[in-house]
Amino acid sequence: MDRNAPIGVFDSGIGGLTVAREIIRQIPDEPIVYFGDTARLPYGTKSKDTIIRYSRQIIRFLNTQNVKAIVIACNTASAYALETLEAESAVPIIGVVRSGSHMAAQVTRNGRIGVIGTRATVKSGIYENTIRGYKPDAEVFSKACPLFVSLVEEGLWHDSVTEEIASRYVSELKTKFIDTMVMGCTHYPLIRSTLRKIMGENVTLVNPAYETAIELKALLEEKGLTCQRTPEEKYQFFVSDQAEEFTSFAKSILPEVVKGTKKINIEEF
Repeated sequence: MDRNAPIGVFDSGIGGLTVAREIIRQIPDEPIVYFGDTARLPYGTKSKDTIIRYSRQIIRFLNTQNVKAIVIACNTASAYALETLEAESAVPIIGVVRSGSHMAAQVTRNGRIGVIGTRATVKSGIYENTIRGYKPDAEVFSKACPLFVSLVEEGLWHDSVTEEIASRYVSELKTKFIDTMVMGCTHYPLIRSTLRKIMGENVTLVNPAYETAIELKALLEEKGLTCQRTPEEKYQFFVSDQAEEFTSFAKSILPEVVKGTKKINIEEF
């Protein structure tokens, strides 16, 4: 496998850009091919079979880009498709759920952990099961926060409306005396300051995007796949629809990195 090949990163849309951002921060020499499935989002309302089918198509596309590793930067796809995809893929695949769960299990002091995410992620129970795999005696309390995605995509990261809705969502978790909270959706790190203000300094906020980047770095080092020669086109971005809108939003998260976005027909793969 070519150690100078890019890392494939995919998400249902734009939220996975927070994962790409952390990868760029932690391993800046690595080239990236990002795909956002903007034509078929949100994944949170789709069945497990549909999400697996979509994910297989995306991986077939990423393989045409000769990627050396794949990061599923989507909690829903990580929850429903990772196990299946790992068994089928010739290149290593990691997802955001395991990385975030592992860190939450490590840093909790009282064993009471909150998880916020989309309805699909919460319904799947993936975080509860994975956290308990690392810490069997953990008590995990989950809360679906479906409006966060829309608020983030509208750019209302530091708005009073976002703070009011966030306060309503997480008030239930505050009554559980959690000391750790997992931001179980890749959109949520963009409102981290709001969540920090509401939860207080005594609650550790776990960002699976950051933890995934750290896991990826270790994986590449372990397999001898760290990049030694940066290609001319270091970062490439692809979507299944709305390329201009994606580019505009992506530049707010990754300024100086996103130059443009190419639209592809993912159904061909």
